[in-house]
Amino acid sequence: MKQLSFFSGPSVLGILGGGQLGKMLLQAALPWDIQTHVLDPDTEAPCKHVCHYFETGSLMDYNTVYQFGKTCNVLTIEIEHVNTKALKQLQTEGVIVHPNPDALAIIQDKGKQKIFFKHLGIPTSDFGLYQHAEHVKDTLAQGLIRFPFVQKTRTAGYDGKGVCIIHSENDLSKLLDGPCLVEDYVPLQGELAVMVARNEQGEVVCYDPVWMDFHADANLLDLLVFPAPVSPQIAAQAEQYARVIIEAFNISGVLAVEFLLDHNGQLFVNEVAPRPHNSGHQTIESAVTSQYQQHLRGIFNLPLGSTKVITPSVMVNLLGAEGHIGDVVYEGLIPCLEKSGIHIHLYGKKTTKPFRKMGHVTVTNPNIEQAKQTAQWVKQTIRVESRK
Repeated sequence: MKQLSFFSGPSVLGILGGGQLGKMLLQAALPWDIQTHVLDPDTEAPCKHVCHYFETGSLMDYNTVYQFGKTCNVLTIEIEHVNTKALKQLQTEGVIVHPNPDALAIIQDKGKQKIFFKHLGIPTSDFGLYQHAEHVKDTLAQGLIRFPFVQKTRTAGYDGKGVCIIHSENDLSKLLDGPCLVEDYVPLQGELAVMVARNEQGEVVCYDPVWMDFHADANLLDLLVFPAPVSPQIAAQAEQYARVIIEAFNISGVLAVEFLLDHNGQLFVNEVAPRPHNSGHQTIESAVTSQYQQHLRGIFNLPLGSTKVITPSVMVNLLGAEGHIGDVVYEGLIPCLEKSGIHIHLYGKKTTKPFRKMGHVTVTNPNIEQAKQTAQWVKQTIRVESRK
C-alpha cells in the first residue's frame, strides 16, 4: 500500500464545511498530527477554533473552492453542497479529492441518485421526476400519482429540509417548488442505515446497521440504536447493498447508506451521503474504529480499521427547543454527567433555534434495553434553550 506523505513530511487535509461533522473529523485527525484547513461560510462555524487554518467563504463558488483547495494535499467534505467543477479541476492538478467529484455530482441530485440505484438493480421505491409543484399536481390529476407520496427537492435538501409527505389533497399546499422527485410512500417497519468505508486499494468494511427513529415534526434523526435489532439476514442484505453502492461510486472514505424497511422485511435504499454522518456518531464510543478515523483511513489510503462493536449503544440528538431562538443555554447536563455510560458531545454552535442540531448524546450499556431507557431519560433531562 502506498506510503502516505503525512507520515513522512508536511501534508494538509482540507475540509469543505465547518460544522459538527467537520469538527469531529478534526478531533480524529489531531492524534496523527495532520495539518488541517477548513472552508465554511459561517464566520463562527464549530471547526473554527479546532483546525490549523480557517477560511470564510462560499462552498458553491468555483473560485473560492478552487483557491482553497490549492492549499491542500487531500481534500474532503462534510456536506455535499459544494462546487464539484472546482473539485474536478483540482483533481486534474494533483490534489487528492474524496469523494470523487463525479460520484458527488450524482449524489448531490436525489433524482440522479435514484436513477443510479435503479441501474445498479438495487431496490428503491418507485419514483418520478418533476420540474415544479404544478407539474406534480398535473400528474396527480391524471391519476399517475397516488396518495400518499413523498416529495423531495432534487438538490440542497439537508437536515430534514426538502422533504414533504403528502397524505391527501389537504396537504397539497405543502408541496415544495422547483425540480423534485416524487416517490411511493413505503409503509414502514422502520429505517436503517449502514456506514460503509473504502480505501483506494479497494478494501471495504461495514459497520453493523443502526435502527433510526425520526422526529415527526422536524424529520430529523431523533434516536438511534446500535446494532439494529433486525435479523442477521436483513443486516447482511443491507451490508451487501452498501458494499455494492460504495464500489459502484468508486468512493474512498465513509459512505452512509440509508434504508427503508417495509412490513414484509423488504429493504429499499433511500439515499446516501459520502461523508461522516449522523447515523455513525455512536461509533466514537461503541466501535473499535470511529467513523471519523475510518474516513481518514479511507481518504489517505490507509488500512481500514476494525468495525467491531465494543458495546451496544443508543444515540440521541440534542435539538434546539421549540420557541427558543438566540444564544444557547444547556439545561440538565449535570444530572447526566453524574451517571456512567452517558457521553455528551456539544457542537459549539453559539446560537440555537427550533430543531437545530446542537449536540448528541451516546448512551453505552451492554443491555440495549437499559440503554434505551437511559437515552429516553436523557431526552427528557437535557433542554437546549436560548438565554432569557
